[in-house]
Amino acid sequence: MYVTDTGKVREHNEDDGGIFTNEAGDYLAVVADGMGGHQAGDVASSMTVNLLRSFWEPIQHSFSVEEAKHWLEEQIRQVNQYVYDQAASDQKMAGMGTTIVAAVCMRSYMVIAHVGDSRAYQISEHELNLITEDHSLVNELKQSGQLTEEEAKDHPRKNVLMRAVGTEPDVNIETVSLQWQIGDGLLLCSDGLTNKLEAEKIHEHLQAPGSLHERALSLIHTAKERGGEDNITLAVILQSSLEKEVE
Repeated sequence: MYVTDTGKVREHNEDDGGIFTNEAGDYLAVVADGMGGHQAGDVASSMTVNLLRSFWEPIQHSFSVEEAKHWLEEQIRQVNQYVYDQAASDQKMAGMGTTIVAAVCMRSYMVIAHVGDSRAYQISEHELNLITEDHSLVNELKQSGQLTEEEAKDHPRKNVLMRAVGTEPDVNIETVSLQWQIGDGLLLCSDGLTNKLEAEKIHEHLQAPGSLHERALSLIHTAKERGGEDNITLAVILQSSLEKEVE
């Protein structure tokens, strides 16, 4: 299930993403949060998602964990080079880039790759566990002890990224693999959601009654009620019934 919303302040939605099935019946979930002037953020995130989708959908066999990790890293490097080249060739796109969080989802495991501050969470019955670490200035300051958790929440440079897709000729990609079981789920989201809702509140919405789509829309509604200054995007896959839950 994938939903996105422009929010209450911005004129354009620079987020993109989706959940895509390949020929083998496996899933790729993607969320990208674009950045750059003159709508170039829209371009960077759209390019990233469309390229990954085109690479994924023709695949006819299931991956091992190592194959999935290698595939994600190689495809994101290709995307990075493409976006970087496009930005260099058109002044209107100069400086554009995007975050990326992408997950290959199989029956017994998932492999996540990310660059930037879009996040992945593992959903269980009792809690929401953050899988990724933000590649941001504020997170680095927090990790080094220069900022407390409370100071980091409202820091004026909170949106400064240390890594992004398309801004440099080379990109440093972080990957993680996890086993999952029936009852678990995966949430990918842009910071338009996590800047407005704590993990406990997100989990509360995801465990509420109603369809998965209704629960996702309630998350977007709450983020907008709390200001909605940024675009808000999330992709959710539940391990228990992939075919039924991916909409």
